Amino acid sequence: MTRSLFLLPFAILLVMAGLFAFRQGYIFANLTETDVINIYAAKYVAETGGALTDCVARPGEGPVWIEVACRSNDGEGRIYPVDKRGALLPLASTQEAT
Repeated sequence: MTRSLFLLPFAILLVMAGLFAFRQGYIFANLTETDVINIYAAKYVAETGGALTDCVARPGEGPVWIEVACRSNDGEGRIYPVDKRGALLPLASTQEAT
Protein backbone atom coordinates (compact mmCIF):
# COMPACT_ATOMS: atom_id res chain seq x y z
CA MET A 1 0.00 0.00 0.00
CA THR A 2 2.70 2.53 0.92
CA ARG A 3 4.77 1.62 -2.12
CA SER A 4 1.88 2.39 -4.48
CA LEU A 5 1.32 5.72 -2.71
CA PHE A 6 5.00 6.48 -3.13
CA LEU A 7 4.89 5.79 -6.88
CA LEU A 8 1.63 7.66 -7.55
CA PRO A 9 3.19 11.17 -7.74
CA PHE A 10 5.92 9.83 -10.01
CA ALA A 11 3.32 8.22 -12.29
CA ILE A 12 1.31 11.44 -12.45
CA LEU A 13 4.43 13.44 -13.29
CA LEU A 14 5.35 10.95 -16.00
CA VAL A 15 1.88 11.17 -17.58
CA MET A 16 1.97 14.98 -17.50
CA ALA A 17 5.42 15.03 -19.14
CA GLY A 18 4.17 12.68 -21.84
CA LEU A 19 1.14 14.86 -22.56
CA PHE A 20 3.32 17.97 -22.72
CA ALA A 21 5.73 16.26 -25.15
CA PHE A 22 2.80 15.10 -27.31
CA ARG A 23 1.35 18.63 -27.38
CA GLN A 24 4.68 20.19 -28.38
CA GLY A 25 5.15 17.59 -31.12
CA TYR A 26 1.65 18.22 -32.44
CA ILE A 27 2.25 21.98 -32.58
CA PHE A 28 5.62 21.50 -34.29
CA ALA A 29 4.20 19.07 -36.85
CA ASN A 30 1.32 21.38 -37.79
CA LEU A 31 3.12 24.74 -37.93
CA THR A 32 2.81 26.24 -41.41
CA GLU A 33 4.52 29.12 -43.14
CA THR A 34 1.24 31.04 -43.06
CA ASP A 35 1.00 30.65 -39.28
CA VAL A 36 4.50 32.04 -38.82
CA ILE A 37 3.92 34.97 -41.18
CA ASN A 38 0.63 35.87 -39.46
CA ILE A 39 2.17 35.67 -35.97
CA TYR A 40 5.12 37.94 -36.74
CA ALA A 41 3.11 40.35 -38.90
CA ALA A 42 0.72 40.75 -35.95
CA LYS A 43 3.74 41.29 -33.67
CA TYR A 44 4.95 44.03 -36.01
CA VAL A 45 1.53 45.71 -36.00
CA ALA A 46 1.37 45.57 -32.19
CA GLU A 47 4.88 47.03 -31.81
CA THR A 48 4.74 49.77 -34.43
CA GLY A 49 1.11 50.38 -35.30
CA GLY A 50 1.85 49.54 -38.94
CA ALA A 51 -0.31 47.48 -41.25
CA LEU A 52 -0.26 43.74 -41.90
CA THR A 53 0.33 44.52 -45.56
CA ASP A 54 3.70 46.07 -44.68
CA CYS A 55 5.11 42.56 -44.21
CA VAL A 56 6.47 40.01 -46.66
CA ALA A 57 8.22 36.70 -46.09
CA ARG A 58 11.10 35.01 -47.82
CA PRO A 59 12.94 31.74 -47.28
CA GLY A 60 15.82 31.89 -44.85
CA GLU A 61 19.27 30.37 -44.93
CA GLY A 62 20.92 28.05 -42.45
CA PRO A 63 19.01 27.85 -39.17
CA VAL A 64 16.52 30.49 -40.39
CA TRP A 65 13.44 28.84 -41.88
CA ILE A 66 11.53 32.01 -42.81
CA GLU A 67 12.40 35.69 -42.65
CA VAL A 68 9.43 37.98 -42.13
CA ALA A 69 10.43 41.49 -43.22
CA CYS A 70 8.17 44.44 -42.46
CA ARG A 71 8.68 48.00 -43.67
CA SER A 72 6.32 50.94 -43.26
CA ASN A 73 5.90 53.77 -45.75
CA ASP A 74 8.11 56.06 -43.66
CA GLY A 75 11.03 53.64 -44.08
CA GLU A 76 11.06 52.03 -40.63
CA GLY A 77 11.73 48.32 -41.04
CA ARG A 78 12.04 45.17 -38.97
CA ILE A 79 13.16 41.67 -39.80
CA TYR A 80 11.99 38.64 -37.87
CA PRO A 81 14.17 35.55 -38.56
CA VAL A 82 12.24 32.45 -37.51
CA ASP A 83 13.38 28.84 -37.10
CA LYS A 84 11.39 25.71 -37.95
CA ARG A 85 9.88 25.62 -34.44
CA GLY A 86 8.46 29.12 -34.94
CA ALA A 87 10.90 30.68 -32.49
CA LEU A 88 12.37 34.10 -33.13
CA LEU A 89 16.13 33.94 -33.71
CA PRO A 90 18.49 36.78 -32.85
CA LEU A 91 19.07 39.15 -35.74
CA ALA A 92 22.72 39.36 -36.77
CA SER A 93 24.21 42.71 -35.86
CA THR A 94 25.35 43.30 -39.43
CA GLN A 95 21.94 42.67 -40.96
CA GLU A 96 19.62 45.63 -41.51
CA ALA A 97 16.04 45.84 -42.68
CA THR A 98 15.78 46.18 -46.43
